[in-house]
Amino acid sequence: MITTELNPEKLATLRLAMIPGIGPRTIAHLREHCHSAEGVFLASREKLAEVPRLSSKLVAAIAKAKQDPAVHEIVQWCHDHQVHLVTSDEGEYPQNLQSLPDAPAIVFYRGAILPSDSLAVAIVGARHATSYGIKQAERFARGLAAAGVTVVSGLARGIDAAAHRGAIEGGGRTIAVLGGGLAHIYPPEHYQLAAEIAQHGALVTESSPAAEPRGSVFPQRNRIISGMSLGVLVIEAAARSGSLITARHAGEQGREIFALPGPVTSRVSQGCHQLIRDGAQLVTCVEELLEHLGPTVAPIERGAEQTMRQGAELLLNEQELAVLNAIDPQSTSIDQVCRQSQLPIHRVLATISVLEKRHLIRRLSGQYVSRI
Repeated sequence: MITTELNPEKLATLRLAMIPGIGPRTIAHLREHCHSAEGVFLASREKLAEVPRLSSKLVAAIAKAKQDPAVHEIVQWCHDHQVHLVTSDEGEYPQNLQSLPDAPAIVFYRGAILPSDSLAVAIVGARHATSYGIKQAERFARGLAAAGVTVVSGLARGIDAAAHRGAIEGGGRTIAVLGGGLAHIYPPEHYQLAAEIAQHGALVTESSPAAEPRGSVFPQRNRIISGMSLGVLVIEAAARSGSLITARHAGEQGREIFALPGPVTSRVSQGCHQLIRDGAQLVTCVEELLEHLGPTVAPIERGAEQTMRQGAELLLNEQELAVLNAIDPQSTSIDQVCRQSQLPIHRVLATISVLEKRHLIRRLSGQYVSRI
């Protein structure tokens, strides 16, 4: 809910998050030591000095932030620009991020974050992508979107933009994680794309709205891209690439790492080939990616298979829902599906193929299907 009124704990969390030099881990230590974010600002300097690795400079910054009116300006800006603020202990907070030891204490987002977004795959890669890379990013994003998987990326030029566009074209959801504040869309030529993403997913950042994108922020931003996802697919990355940082974060977070091979002579595929040599899963199509991802879903999030089906069902049109609702968990004949859905056979057969690709039903034989 967008409001100009925040409860004291949420406002205190925002104050802490906006203090330069205090990161998510330090905020977690402070909240634990003082029992709450609000308690941090009620604590004496002596009590704050007991927190490990908290310098006297930061103790002074906390005391100063207690009366800083800037947080109220941030809240007002968010209200005026349809931006949500959510802390890590609220239900709207991105589910996959909550398990990270350095999860942002608060995130800003425009659009909507849904429970189905816990079934997400990140697609990242070169900014100076080749036409091959652009086409592959669009192809994978469209396929993932069609399967009910949210596509996460970073709104950058090249592969990121192609992934976002592919997901939208595929009728699915996509999330862009920004390296700056929501008042500064970067790159500026992606302003319209950002608006489309907000309509088909969300723009997410841990930076305050006025924060301008800086190179030093992007490596930290990349941990959120991987953290929001069950796996990261790298499509075109040079030997020294920010996409490899995202892949490294994914490995540290226990996420799957996928890489698409390219021509052996291509400079922008060297990073992908190195990832494959280091153990990343080589994939050439969406079906291979989903097959590798399947066994990892349950350990990361209990009930994620159910979430996957729920997310896929949210994207169905009226005809697809009619066919799905006509199919039982037990063996159901196609003739029965036609009768119950009141659709002609050619439409039912076409829709069954779509539902099968989205892993909502399975074919038992040529004439029988069942709901998963």
